[in-house]
Amino acid sequence: MTNIPPPAEELRILDHELRQLDARRAQLLARRAWLLGVLRSAEAPAPAWGPARASAQTPAVWAAPAPHPRRPEATAPGVQNVLLVLGGVLLTVAAIAFTLVSWGHLGIAGRAAVLGAVTFAALAAPVPLLKRGLRSTAESVAGLGLVLTVLDAYALHEVALPEVDGTGYAVAATALLAVLWAAYGRSLGSLRLPLPAAMATAQLPLLLWVVAVDAGHHTITAALLVTAAFDTVVALSVSVRSVRVVATVGAYGTGAWGVLAAGWLSWEATGPSAATRAAALLALAAAIALGAAWRAPATQAASGLALTGGLITVAAAGGVLRSVLPDAWTVPGHLLCGVALLAVRGSWLPESVHRGLRWSSAGVQALAVAWALPLVTVVLVGPVGWAERVWSGAPSDARDAVTVSTPWPSNTETAPLVLAAVAAVLVLTFRGGPHRSVALSGALGLAWAAVLVLPATLELPYLAGLLTLGVTTAVTLTAAAYSHHAHPTDDGSTSPAEPPTSGPTQTNTRPSPITLTALGLALLTSLHLVVLSLAAEAATLAVLGSLTALFAAVAVRQKHEIRAVSAAASLAYATALACATGASLDWQPHHIALLVLLVPATAALLAARLKDSTPTLSVEITGAVAALLAIALAAMEPPVLALVLALCGVIAAGTAVRPDRRQVGYAAAALFVLATWVRLASWEVGSPEAYTLPVTVPALVVGFVRRRRDPGTSSWTAYGPGLSVTLLPSLLAAWGDLDWPRPLLLGTAALLVTLVGARQRLQALLVLGGGTLALVALHELAPYIAQAMGAVPRWVPPALAGLLLLALGATYEQRLRDARRVRDVLGRMH
Repeated sequence: MTNIPPPAEELRILDHELRQLDARRAQLLARRAWLLGVLRSAEAPAPAWGPARASAQTPAVWAAPAPHPRRPEATAPGVQNVLLVLGGVLLTVAAIAFTLVSWGHLGIAGRAAVLGAVTFAALAAPVPLLKRGLRSTAESVAGLGLVLTVLDAYALHEVALPEVDGTGYAVAATALLAVLWAAYGRSLGSLRLPLPAAMATAQLPLLLWVVAVDAGHHTITAALLVTAAFDTVVALSVSVRSVRVVATVGAYGTGAWGVLAAGWLSWEATGPSAATRAAALLALAAAIALGAAWRAPATQAASGLALTGGLITVAAAGGVLRSVLPDAWTVPGHLLCGVALLAVRGSWLPESVHRGLRWSSAGVQALAVAWALPLVTVVLVGPVGWAERVWSGAPSDARDAVTVSTPWPSNTETAPLVLAAVAAVLVLTFRGGPHRSVALSGALGLAWAAVLVLPATLELPYLAGLLTLGVTTAVTLTAAAYSHHAHPTDDGSTSPAEPPTSGPTQTNTRPSPITLTALGLALLTSLHLVVLSLAAEAATLAVLGSLTALFAAVAVRQKHEIRAVSAAASLAYATALACATGASLDWQPHHIALLVLLVPATAALLAARLKDSTPTLSVEITGAVAALLAIALAAMEPPVLALVLALCGVIAAGTAVRPDRRQVGYAAAALFVLATWVRLASWEVGSPEAYTLPVTVPALVVGFVRRRRDPGTSSWTAYGPGLSVTLLPSLLAAWGDLDWPRPLLLGTAALLVTLVGARQRLQALLVLGGGTLALVALHELAPYIAQAMGAVPRWVPPALAGLLLLALGATYEQRLRDARRVRDVLGRMH
């Protein structure tokens, strides 16, 4: 009989056989691949007996895969170039050593013959080498020939022209070598080295000439710029890449040095004449940069060159103006030149050049604004020092008012003009397009900064400075309020804002950048005005009152997001006005707290009348902050603090009447409780019942009303918190009280609670009242128990405990049944 295994065992056997077949197939494939590699790499034909016969005669041995052939670490062209360069360097060193050391051992004829023959051979050798295709060798030999020409020039000076000045001779030699090398490279067009070498040598003649004639700084700078101009022309006109690279590097290098030198000369110029000469040099540098931008093939490079040319032009014109204008007008002069770049228009200039000039003008304007920012910072931060000198007396003028803690920067009288000019440029430049709103926002900020620093700059009277800031606040707030009605479009026109949707709340369009900027500036100006008014009592009261009325008027008339910020600001300044008024009347802080409470009361009334959620929330938050300030002011006087807490509770309770603010009722209850506790503490009441009963009674009333409305409410939810607040603290106090009235009253109250719970079948009352009653009874019996325990022998308690355990064990089932019955009775209670 055939023993057929179970399906699972048979499947395992099949899987094992398949794995063995796969392994065998992999071995055979590896052997086949190795044999194919051996056959392909063998140069001679296979022997007659063949691999099959050999395998039949010899046992099969699985050889390891053939190793990969070792690849050379260096390529043949690389080795060739290294050898050629090394040979050329060695020959060059030998030639230099011969010229400097062994020169004196030969006569004049020998010297001339040796140098001439070697130089001619080195320069002529590349011709046959190029014909044979040995280009790299020809380059090495040609390099040696170029070095030999330098040595020939040196030898000629040392032997034939020793009396000629070395620098002057170097001028002629470098110029002649540059021409000869260029001609040599052009005649042998296949060589790469002579032309860039000639271009590099061409950087030297003009610079060496100005050094030879002992020229001044202006002439040296002019030589640098002329060399840069020559390099620029070559870089833009020559097609050989290596020459263009050398010329570009030379143009940037000599041009940068020339611009720096010309800028230093312009800065050090002490009169119009010196400034004009330096400006001419800068103008030459600007012409080179702009000409290169005009002809540059790459757009990015053209924009960068045009940007550089524009900045250099501004520096040139601004340097001349600086020499004839006062120091305070240096920045406005440069700004005028920078703005003038925007007037360069015309289709004859490429767009990349136009873009670069615009960016250079923007850079000059940004630098001018950065120069004016320290003055704006001084004007904003300086008045903070009045916080330590409140109502110490009005200063003489607006500059003294802002420099109470910081010094006034020198030569900044023209800062308002600079800020206003840049603002005007922004308005005129961005008269349309997608960036108009952002540009107008920036212009508004710059104009605001100009007006902010103007009173201190002109040293206007103190009251005039306050009036200017007040008008600025009103103007910026009005701009923020009415900028919602018209939004600028791409073409510069205006379109009306979308009307609000119908419903209980109003949904307006998103505020524009102009609106947000104007609103932020209005708030910042108002804060600056308040800080500045701290110098005088009358000024403080007038400013706070005016700001309260101003922001309130805007909040009343506007219907969008401006209302939320304006209403909150009005209430904040009203709070500050209340504090200032109380301080002016010499009131104590706890009396001022009562005056401050008018603000949260007003906020609660306004919040009830507002229909928009955003202004309502801002008004309520501001009112809450004012209430906290009132509580802090009254904290040192407990009777007044209790009154303030109670009034805050009244305000919170009035707010909780609104359907959407029911949760505020918890805060109102907490405030009433705190007010009661503070009043009791001020009366030096130490009984805990006096603090807990004011909480228990309202809590029980609320729980009773809730159960009347919702009979399914649990007794723990309705009465548990109220009873716990009184019973637990009173129980803790009774355990530490040696007198009898408190335990008696607490036990009576607990008994009544237990009876009511049993009558109404309320679980919370039954458990809390019964537990409290039991603990009070235990407390009263504790002395007698202790006395009895002292009279009983010590073996009696263990014996009683053992008997109790035996009784419990004997009636365990009955006790469980009784426990279940008690549990069911308590479960049926509410």
